Amino acid sequence: MATTVPTPTTDLPSTAPATGRRPETARQRRTRRLLVTLFLAPTVVGIGLFTLVPIVASVLLAFFRWDVITPPRFAGLDNFADIGADPTVRVAFLNTFVFVVVAVTLQLGVAMGLAVLVQSSMPGWLRSFFRSTLFFPLILSAASVSLVMAYLFNEDFGLVNSVLTGVGLPDVPWLTSTTGAAVVVVLVYVWQNFGFSFLLFVGGLAAIPRDVYEASSLDGIEGWARFRWITLPLLSPTVLVASVMAVINALQIFDQPYVLTRGGPGDSTRTAVMVIFESAFQQLQFGRAAAIGVVLTLLIMAVTAVQFRLSRRYVFHQ
Repeated sequence: MATTVPTPTTDLPSTAPATGRRPETARQRRTRRLLVTLFLAPTVVGIGLFTLVPIVASVLLAFFRWDVITPPRFAGLDNFADIGADPTVRVAFLNTFVFVVVAVTLQLGVAMGLAVLVQSSMPGWLRSFFRSTLFFPLILSAASVSLVMAYLFNEDFGLVNSVLTGVGLPDVPWLTSTTGAAVVVVLVYVWQNFGFSFLLFVGGLAAIPRDVYEASSLDGIEGWARFRWITLPLLSPTVLVASVMAVINALQIFDQPYVLTRGGPGDSTRTAVMVIFESAFQQLQFGRAAAIGVVLTLLIMAVTAVQFRLSRRYVFHQ
């Protein structure tokens, strides 16, 4: 019986339709680029007009003397030499750095403590309530909050001294003494700004895997030891972000000391941004104000660079 040997089939061109999309024509590419340009144009123009142009103008203005009334006069580095020799500027920068150390430490400490508390065993609805409540002060105007606090801490008729008198304690000159004014400024600033750091820490704690804590419980690590050796290292990237943003914001503090104390008593609560404001809009020395602004910007950049440099040693990445 003869066997039939199958013959190999030859490759024939497929008649199935192509599944890929058709190549883009030149006209379609031009249309797409035009649409992208139109969508990006408002943002680019806004950043250019309201961010880049003022920055360049401020840097250039720092080398001139200008009082708005007379034409600008080139002064070279005289503005920088003047602010270096001005004791008011030196005191203002010293006050700013002391404030940053104290306020940022309190802000991050309070925010982290509350975040750990809220993320502990707590019903979901109660956790959401605390998140909203603790974030609420941040959306308020700093000037309006400072006005209310000025009445609360008033030495003569303020609510705080009324409570102290009611429990048998003496009145405290909160806003008329050097120490009292500094304490009030720090407390008001921390109360209004810790909510943002709190939300960052809540998000960072929620991202830590639960199985890590379960494994630590099996090894007998609980309480402070678990926070020190597990939570804090895993939370370190969030701590870096929160600390950088807190330091940058604190170095630019203006509203609270200006409304509460006007920089007093004396120069005890005068800050760098307050000196910029006074130089520009009270003394009409815009070149001097721009020079102080340039110095403050360079200091902010330097402090931020140091923070990122230190983060290589202390930040743990999973």
